[in-house]
Amino acid sequence: MAAAQAGDRVAYETLLRDCVPFIIGLARRRGVPPAGVDDVVQEALLTLHRARATYDPQRSFDAWLRVIVERRAIDGLRRMRRHGRREVHAPLAYASHADEAVDLSAGLDRENDARRIGAALAQLPRRQREAVQHLMLEEKSLGDAAVLTGRSKGSLKVNLHRALSALRLKIDRGD
Repeated sequence: MAAAQAGDRVAYETLLRDCVPFIIGLARRRGVPPAGVDDVVQEALLTLHRARATYDPQRSFDAWLRVIVERRAIDGLRRMRRHGRREVHAPLAYASHADEAVDLSAGLDRENDARRIGAALAQLPRRQREAVQHLMLEEKSLGDAAVLTGRSKGSLKVNLHRALSALRLKIDRGD
């Protein structure tokens, strides 16, 4: 660490690499679950990096690093407990729990609306019906629909506009 403080980059990289097993061992001894050990390692290395100027070469590096790791482990355990109190892992709870916000009658209304629209669509002339089918229901591009129907893009646009206007009138009147 003294060499790293003096600016020796290779010594600093070696120090960080060699600290990882030490940090992992301390984190596990403090009771950090395997899923949280990597987080503690990262936090400890970041703290070591930020606080490297505070290390006194006259004292034990292991003791200095141990304090950092223990504090990061405690922070990690606290974070996991807070998270654990808020989060519930119960994937089956969603499958068996009815959504109270859902209006069951809305499904019937949609079915009724779909029948009315289908009946109104069936009353349209063939060219208008084809325009609605390809452009709106199947969501084909104007060019693809023109190829399928053998009509120009302009003709399809006109047919679609007329079909939508006629459908709007039929549905508003309740036909």
